[in-house]
Amino acid sequence: MPKEKRSILRSLVVVLSKKHRNRRRIALFNPILPGANLRDRIIACCGALLGIAATGLLCHFALSSMVSVPVLIAPMGASAVLLFAVPTSPLAQPWPIIGGNTLSAVVGILVSALVPDPMLAGALAVALAIATMSMTRCLHPPGGAAALTAVLGGPAVASAGLGFALFPVAVNSILLVTAGWLFHRFSGHSYPHRPAAKPANPHRTNDVSAPARGGVTPDDVEEAIQGFGEAFDVNPDDLKDLLLKAERVALERLNAHIACSEVMSRDVVTVSADAHPDVARTKLVQHSFRTLPVVDARGTVVGAVGHEQLAKAGARVADVMEPAVFERPETPAFRLLGPLSDGRTHEVMIVDSKGTLLGVVTQTDLLMVLARAALARSEEAQKGAGLSMIPNR
Repeated sequence: MPKEKRSILRSLVVVLSKKHRNRRRIALFNPILPGANLRDRIIACCGALLGIAATGLLCHFALSSMVSVPVLIAPMGASAVLLFAVPTSPLAQPWPIIGGNTLSAVVGILVSALVPDPMLAGALAVALAIATMSMTRCLHPPGGAAALTAVLGGPAVASAGLGFALFPVAVNSILLVTAGWLFHRFSGHSYPHRPAAKPANPHRTNDVSAPARGGVTPDDVEEAIQGFGEAFDVNPDDLKDLLLKAERVALERLNAHIACSEVMSRDVVTVSADAHPDVARTKLVQHSFRTLPVVDARGTVVGAVGHEQLAKAGARVADVMEPAVFERPETPAFRLLGPLSDGRTHEVMIVDSKGTLLGVVTQTDLLMVLARAALARSEEAQKGAGLSMIPNR
């Protein structure tokens, strides 16, 4: 082989090996949790640093002179990982952390007193800790470590007896949860985590809201989970919300070619923010509208007004109007499905980069888009079925 070719091949091998190493290096930073990112991991590191430091220092200065057991136990490190890295996990909530660690420590202490062999006692303590946490709805993985620490913690732990479950286990857990609660006030995460509140019916009837009536139901989620035969570390309500949002994202992706500019009404009737409410009321009745865009002197949309707002007292439309919902003309029309099905929003204002009104998309406009999309998919399916019936020659 000529020297030039060998040199080129050698260079190519070096380049490919470098790319392979870079891919492996980059993959090390790919999060294993859906939705996680580098910012969240940095926040989790900072939270664990502050939470463990605060817990340890408070226990050291307040109680180290009164007890002989360690002022900070190892299971708190594992609890901190859950508390700061995955604060939405059901396993990371206050009761699982406090109850799971404390009850598991009690189990470990009792088993240690009854079973003399430490290896057998440790295994039995962890097993019974899982059962106890499951029955008391406070399953927390570090609880197994708390139970094992109570068995294998040495003379200091053994001499403390059930007091070990109070301090350091319960005190450590309470302080760590408090630190997590304070930290997450500023981290951008909700803690204790609560699933998003179900939207109330704006019409004050017993029916659930329109978005909640369609698509995935709690029974569907439960049946799907049971079909897997596995336990998932996620709240079922969070999973339902995630699936509903995924449905909307898929619907938007499949119909991304239909933009708001294609379906919006362009001959828009507006009302001035300085006009008297009677002017808006007259226009609503005259044109059989439910809401009107409110504009200022420059034609910029500043709000929306409907019959409900006009029932309030006010000298100007600006005194009773409500905030408007805006979108750009290039936005996929299916993205408006969420706001236009919330029971309150009847039209979305389509504006340019300066806020100037270009048109509106109403619930009727969106209904026509849905009908067009369904018809197009039906025609495609029929064509596909027709082609599949043509015999091969």
